[in-house]
Amino acid sequence: MGSTARKHAVVTGTVQGVGFRWWTACKADGLALAGYARNCFDGTVEVEAEGPAPAVDALLVMLRSGPTSATVTDVSVRDVPPHGDEEGFRILH
Repeated sequence: MGSTARKHAVVTGTVQGVGFRWWTACKADGLALAGYARNCFDGTVEVEAEGPAPAVDALLVMLRSGPTSATVTDVSVRDVPPHGDEEGFRILH
């Protein structure tokens, strides 16, 4: 079915208080990805997503635009080892 990938992304811009984490979770659920989205103290949103590599890449493309209520200025991405022990995508607080 393809390789499993896990990516860590930090999304910069107007991304807190605009439903970005909820929007990300909905998109990730639709792609059957595991992982999380959480707000960081510096105003960014941190996202980790794991699943089939094409689905993870599709989510990363979506993060670059975000919901209409957000203004994304940058998305920095790095590969991380897949955990393989998570189910579903969570919003962390």
